[in-house]
Amino acid sequence: MSNFAPDYLAGRRFLVTGASSGIGRAAGALLAACGASVTASGRDEQRLAEAIAQWPGDGHLARPVALDKADEAASWMKSLVDEHGAFDGIFHAAGIELIRPVRLTKQAQLDEVFGAAVFAAAGLARAASQKGGLKDEGALVFMSSVAGSSGQVGMTAYSAAKAAIDGMVRSLACEFAPRRIRVNAIAAGAVQTAMHERLTHGAAQDIVETYRDRHLLGFGEPEDIANAAAFLLGPAGRWITGTTWVVDGGYLCK
Repeated sequence: MSNFAPDYLAGRRFLVTGASSGIGRAAGALLAACGASVTASGRDEQRLAEAIAQWPGDGHLARPVALDKADEAASWMKSLVDEHGAFDGIFHAAGIELIRPVRLTKQAQLDEVFGAAVFAAAGLARAASQKGGLKDEGALVFMSSVAGSSGQVGMTAYSAAKAAIDGMVRSLACEFAPRRIRVNAIAAGAVQTAMHERLTHGAAQDIVETYRDRHLLGFGEPEDIANAAAFLLGPAGRWITGTTWVVDGGYLCK
């Protein structure tokens, strides 16, 4: 059930990456429930098609792709715009998890983590900055994480990528301000997704419980982040830009 009016985003069109599962899928469903049409991307073509089939409304498009390079992401988004016109907003939810001590982290892992989060985001922003890419008064929202501002063993590469996103949105907000396009990030705590399951799989129960207890309100659900994304992408977020909105169930304050 949506927390927003069914016409909150009526007549608008959004690009959502990572929409085949988890946060991206929940966000796509919510935007659709608010009256928007959604162009959804993801690595898994079948799951992406299954997701869109369940969303209300019409005009949704599935465009399977793995985004990990800036130039390719920019060209890909430009092709979408050439085909269907400018977007009203972009939610870049795609990302790759990595827990690995720095002594075992090689260039390939760094390329993978930064590619999905940072390089793809930069490419989408470049395409959005071009004439006709993103409508004036539109919005860009990137997924970040509390890992970008809170240290944890084994999270060096992942934390660095998310910190890069936080820095990126501040400068992008300055560049896009003349067109009143807002640029923000969402720093999420632990959200119960397939990625979360992979990260906690095999961990001792007491370790998982300790991790849960660090979140004052417990682990989150994909819908909790989707709600924040819908707020920032829509008219309710019209005076918010250049910030990383922490949505973490109280993780950072403990």
